[in-house]
Amino acid sequence: MSDVADWWRTEIIDMKPGAIRVRGQPIEELIGHVTFPQMIWLMLRGELPAPGAARLLEAALVAAVDHGPQAPSIAVARMAVTCGLPLNGAMASAVNMLDDVHGGAGEQAVELYGLIDAAGGPDAAGDCVDRWTAERSAFVPGFGHRFHKPVDPRAPRLLALVEVAVEEGVCSGVFADIGRAVEAALLARKGKPVPMNIDGATAVIFAELGFPPPLARGLFCLSRSVGILSHAFEQMHQGGRNKGPTPPAYRWTYDGPNPIETKEAD
Repeated sequence: MSDVADWWRTEIIDMKPGAIRVRGQPIEELIGHVTFPQMIWLMLRGELPAPGAARLLEAALVAAVDHGPQAPSIAVARMAVTCGLPLNGAMASAVNMLDDVHGGAGEQAVELYGLIDAAGGPDAAGDCVDRWTAERSAFVPGFGHRFHKPVDPRAPRLLALVEVAVEEGVCSGVFADIGRAVEAALLARKGKPVPMNIDGATAVIFAELGFPPPLARGLFCLSRSVGILSHAFEQMHQGGRNKGPTPPAYRWTYDGPNPIETKEAD
């Protein structure tokens, strides 16, 4: 049976009838004793985090839960339930929207911070930003916000918690310094402030806690799933049927051949 038993190999969970061990720890000893952020850490890292690290991870998860029904992922969840999907279908549809453009900035910011760290730290921020915009994208991930101006209110609070964690010895503060150095580099280039946003701030936390870039997106998906679930469930109670992205009275712009003539109301 070894060829069958070895089809899947994992260090995450072991089971037999009447027994479940997660990362070697009996599930009944975890239930009621660890928080959900601690459990996430245990699953991903194989060990329980220090209390301060768990609090910092929890703060990042809390900060990113929702950004309103105009966010594409939330809008998709609400539209999905009006089309008859159950909550799990609405959540799956919404999470699938969290890709490189909508949902990927945190992962990209952790990657950028890592490049800066490897290039010498905060002093290398300007050169690395130039390299990023030349080779990857004109958009610097984690900085600036089209809605929250002049400052994304979530970012300063998260950075303040990082400062507390540094004082407590939870993390080094290296990536917080790198994030601030990117802000300074963008100010020098743009001639105006381009403040860190939620993605840049949570990326600081994920990098400080040692999470690699792909997990930054995965953790964001976990966080935003709470908002997705809330909006989908609310829409179920509000009702509605086959709701699209705009009210029916609004029409799209047609710029093809032979447009239909419309008569404006008197």
